[in-house]
Amino acid sequence: MRLQNLTRTSPALRSRKNFLSRHHLTTVAVARHPESRASSLEPDPIRGFDIHARLVRLCLRECGQFKSHHLFDEMPQRAARATTMCKVIHGQGTKYGIGSKGSLGNAILDLYAKCGDVDYAEKAFSRLEGRDILAWNSLLSMYSRRVSVQQVKWHFGLLKRNGLVPNEFTYSIVFSACARTTDVDFGKQVHCDLVKVGWEFSSFCKGSIIDMYARCDCLLDARRIFDGALEPDTVSWTAMIAGYIRGNLPEEALKVFEKVKKAGREPDQVAFVTVISAYVGAGNLEGGRELFSQMPNPDVVAWNVMISGHAQRGYEVEALHFFEKMRRAGTKSTRSTLGSILSAIAALGATKCGLLVHAEAIKQGLSSSVYVGSSLISMYAKCGRMEAAMKVFDALEEKNVVLWNAMLGGFAQNGYASEVVELFTQMKRCGFQPDEYTYTSILSACAGLEYIEVGRQLHCTIIKNRLASNLFVGNALVDMYAKSGDLDESRKQFECLKNRDKVSWNAIIVGYVQGEEENEAFKMFQQMNLTGIVADEAALASIFSACANTQALDQGKQVHCLAVKSGRETSLYAGSSLIDMYAKCGDIAAALVILLHMPERSVASMNAMIAGYAKDNLDQAINMLGEIHDMGMSPNEITYSSILDACGGVQELILGMQIHCCVLKSGIWYHEDFLGVSLLRMYMNSESTSDACILFSEFPNPKSSVLWTALISGYTQNDCNEEALKAFREMQRHNAPPDQATFVSILKACSILSSLRDGRQIHPLMFHSGFDLDELTSVALLDILHGDEIRGKLAAEKLIESEPQNSAPYVLLSNIYAASGNWQELILLCFPWQRSYSLLILDLGSCKHLHPSQLQWTGACSSMQLGIDVCSGGGN
Repeated sequence: MRLQNLTRTSPALRSRKNFLSRHHLTTVAVARHPESRASSLEPDPIRGFDIHARLVRLCLRECGQFKSHHLFDEMPQRAARATTMCKVIHGQGTKYGIGSKGSLGNAILDLYAKCGDVDYAEKAFSRLEGRDILAWNSLLSMYSRRVSVQQVKWHFGLLKRNGLVPNEFTYSIVFSACARTTDVDFGKQVHCDLVKVGWEFSSFCKGSIIDMYARCDCLLDARRIFDGALEPDTVSWTAMIAGYIRGNLPEEALKVFEKVKKAGREPDQVAFVTVISAYVGAGNLEGGRELFSQMPNPDVVAWNVMISGHAQRGYEVEALHFFEKMRRAGTKSTRSTLGSILSAIAALGATKCGLLVHAEAIKQGLSSSVYVGSSLISMYAKCGRMEAAMKVFDALEEKNVVLWNAMLGGFAQNGYASEVVELFTQMKRCGFQPDEYTYTSILSACAGLEYIEVGRQLHCTIIKNRLASNLFVGNALVDMYAKSGDLDESRKQFECLKNRDKVSWNAIIVGYVQGEEENEAFKMFQQMNLTGIVADEAALASIFSACANTQALDQGKQVHCLAVKSGRETSLYAGSSLIDMYAKCGDIAAALVILLHMPERSVASMNAMIAGYAKDNLDQAINMLGEIHDMGMSPNEITYSSILDACGGVQELILGMQIHCCVLKSGIWYHEDFLGVSLLRMYMNSESTSDACILFSEFPNPKSSVLWTALISGYTQNDCNEEALKAFREMQRHNAPPDQATFVSILKACSILSSLRDGRQIHPLMFHSGFDLDELTSVALLDILHGDEIRGKLAAEKLIESEPQNSAPYVLLSNIYAASGNWQELILLCFPWQRSYSLLILDLGSCKHLHPSQLQWTGACSSMQLGIDVCSGGGN
């Protein structure tokens, strides 16, 4: 996929030009036309007052928009525009000497604060003449929204030291800051100060105090304040209910809510949304839905809470239903709505729905939003539509690191390794500095594609940018090296992590399990538990797989006890791995007990049971397949492959054909290695080579090496050795690289056919392909290389050099020496320490007529029995 050249734009300059063209202030006109009446401002106090009033009105209008439409949270680009307007107003006010005085100075400060421009707000505050409590409240409110509680504390103390008396709004702002940061100690101190100045009975302060104590998990204190209020307002009711729900006390929350209704107070939209948000945030979606149904006219914020709440907790279909209802109700979507629904669509892979939402975003003018744009890119990427994602990316004028990361992650997820590297290069060329999330996405791509060399280069860049100590990047490095097969480097990066989390431990444990180093996985799992980190579902699933691979039933039972303690023994992933572990260890009864206790079964858990039953109880495995259909689930390739692997004889041919028909009806793509090999083996094991040949011909070209090897080994297994040789030659013509298993099968066919010529051709090909002799290939070469001492000796010596502990090459070499009558080399092979034949008492004449089958190798550099025990004495 070709990437276009991208350039950065300057939104601030464009916003400034647009603002000046739309807002032609009187003061600007005055400055341009000195001959006009307004040119002599000082002698015209009425005109000067008019300028002051106009500037104040402009500031108040912008502040009012923030208050009514929540622009700071919903549309940051509007906040940037308001900041530009505030700077122009401030400049005009400063020009005429009124920018830091009275109501205009307070209005400018308040607008800077609402825009979140800390630098300009602080400068405006420092130059403000006669700071009153309103100015202090604006500054404190800005710090509170930015969760800068230390700044709130400092300026609140400075306010009092300057002799000013806080009002109820000041205290409310401070309580809100304490609530956001759960700083209950400072909140209690401010509460005492509030009582001293006599504001404790203010309804405005009551709601803030209750909210502060509730958010800090001091529900008893919050309820005491709530019960002490004569007439609690809506804020107090809402804060109390939300606190109970966050504290996992939904019954108490409902009691308070019913009390609100009995008191004759009809909850407003804010109260409803707050309580619904609390329900959804606590995971009580049913309670949130029930309360939402009671709202007379839900606004867009309420709809957003329901849509995002269901989407974030895996109920994507329900989120789509709420979105459809919202559209039918005539409520206009916001960028938050579109972002939430696009994430649900991405999880479902519903591309058609995504196209409809994209069209709605364009109609409402929200497609240019960075937030909506990144959501669209993620949606198209997860649906595999990278061209559409790239079009969205190119159409966005303003880009930030989040958008680049979304595109990089999309390319990585879909396997476009070269595009990841190219886009990463363009990102740096455009002046964007990659962050930890950028490197995490790229390293994940390298891990999935096993691009270890690219990963090492990125690792060097990470070190140069001083991001190696970042936990996210460190975890990605551990995962990348582990999945790329370099477990030593993965372990080294793991040891470099100072503050390890569950992701760190999971990455190294999964790496060891996938690398078939189960003992190291067990050690790391034990260390993780000793450090006090509770194993999550991913860690348990991995360690159960390790137990299954090594048949470590006792260790599996110990981990099972640990899973019971943490309440995860019947979770979806850990439970499925636990069933698989018991099934592979032969304890089918225990596996069935786990399955029956799982609250939610999946195809993976049913597959584990089917694989366990298929070994010894094929009928029960078929019954489990029927249960999958009865539960409305769709079997996958693993389901069918487990049953097909059990169809290993002529009697099961009919059953295997029926399973083949089920595969065809289900529409599963069976031409891949996994299911295709199972089908080929089923026909070959059932001695139906003609059906296997027909099936193989249906596989599309190019066929993989695994499929070719399955065909060749099947022919050899059924004594169709000529067909095996023909298939091997056809495999070479199709440029499919043979593997070790291919050479074992074809050499076996050559040995049965006594085809020395073919064997001599295949033998060097095996070494040129980078494969060495192992026990299986050594046995296959044994008969082929009789009488060819040179080639046999070369093959054996090569394997002895690489694997001196492997007995196979010694067997091959000894048989070649014996077959050719080379007793001198045979004795030296058996007894390398004997260099003088005078020290050996051995009647070679009695050995010269022995057949090679009479030589039995009992171990490297040990005794060789030559039919009779003539060499058992050995020597020192």
